[in-house]
Amino acid sequence: MQAEAGASLSSATTPDHPRTPRRASTRHLAVLGLAAAAAYGIDQATKAWALDALADGRPREVIGSFLRFQLTHNPGAAFSLGTNSTIFITAIAVAVVIAVLVTARKLRSTGWALAFGLIVGGAVGNLTDRFFRPPGGGKGYVVDFLQLPNWPIFNVADIAICTAAALVVVLTFRGVGLDGIRDRDRESETENDGNEDAA
Repeated sequence: MQAEAGASLSSATTPDHPRTPRRASTRHLAVLGLAAAAAYGIDQATKAWALDALADGRPREVIGSFLRFQLTHNPGAAFSLGTNSTIFITAIAVAVVIAVLVTARKLRSTGWALAFGLIVGGAVGNLTDRFFRPPGGGKGYVVDFLQLPNWPIFNVADIAICTAAALVVVLTFRGVGLDGIRDRDRESETENDGNEDAA
């Protein structure tokens, strides 16, 4: 079908035109899902191992005094923070997971997909403890067993969440949006649109 004289077929039909909302791609959702599954699976497997292997309460030196395995039951948040606010911490974790999954509908960035996946996997890993370990009902203890010098004992879920936070900082610093477009490229597209509208 012939376009009218002067009309631009590309601007009308291109799905990635900057004015067209971009939905998450299947590939990026897959990255999120795989990262979440890996973080959750490793977290739960290592916690099960710690409960069995470290049940006697004795610390195990892994890399001298730099890294130890020491089993603890943590009622607080990551790194034993907020031990008297378990329900509040659980509610925040649930809200974060929901917010991430809702925002993921816009994902078209591998970096953001990986960060979101690690957040979900880590948060759900600790939430599993909250709901299924004594006393349960969102008040359960979290299994921690990794210890560094002068640092609270933590677990794999905490590592996943902190890694995600660092990745979010890097992506934000580099100006990478959820849709995978950098801020400078987005500004360039906006300027080009303005020039086309004025022409």
